[in-house]
Amino acid sequence: MPIVQDYVEEKLLIEGPVGQLELLITMQLGQTHQTWGVICHPHPLFGGTMNNKVVTTLAKTFQEMGANTVRFNFRGVMKSEGTFDQGIGECDDLLAVVSWLYRTYSPTHLWLAGFSFGGYIAAKGATKLPVDQLITVAPSVVNFPMQDLPPISCPWIVAQGMADEIVSAEAVFAWAKARRPKPIILSFEGVGHFFHGSLSVLREAIQKAMLGH
Repeated sequence: MPIVQDYVEEKLLIEGPVGQLELLITMQLGQTHQTWGVICHPHPLFGGTMNNKVVTTLAKTFQEMGANTVRFNFRGVMKSEGTFDQGIGECDDLLAVVSWLYRTYSPTHLWLAGFSFGGYIAAKGATKLPVDQLITVAPSVVNFPMQDLPPISCPWIVAQGMADEIVSAEAVFAWAKARRPKPIILSFEGVGHFFHGSLSVLREAIQKAMLGH
């Protein structure tokens, strides 16, 4: 997979449901199509931000496939205003970011990704938005009502470390296998929640799955 190196990054603030939201957009230079990937970060109350290493890896995964990306901080994180809202307001934050994206850049394809708590928000968002690709890494299936989500019809990849110390791998696999339609399931032997030492393996596996290899 060739690495796309020519891009420009910009931090900005947009109006969200309860105040400003902080975004980091990465735009590829010289591309002719308008694929955008939006990535959701892990739990705000446990240090989750858009600078999380899995989140930045997901952004790089999309960028290497020629997409522009948006990382953003949920309400109450860094420069984003508001307070944690149990996943309800955070989904509204995602919808606000995507609405801004459509008004500003008119994407032709929308990819969503999320890690842990962000995986729940991305999956929830995929039931409300015209998503072309969904990636959920170690989605928080135990602490949030992911089993209650409506069917997700877009192409969808679930990536899970087998040695996850925070999210039960067994619970994730049981949940994913019960979904209809069922997502592509990627498992990583000996890998913990934060994919320490395995971020490049995660990136490459997702890219291969997206390309159908």
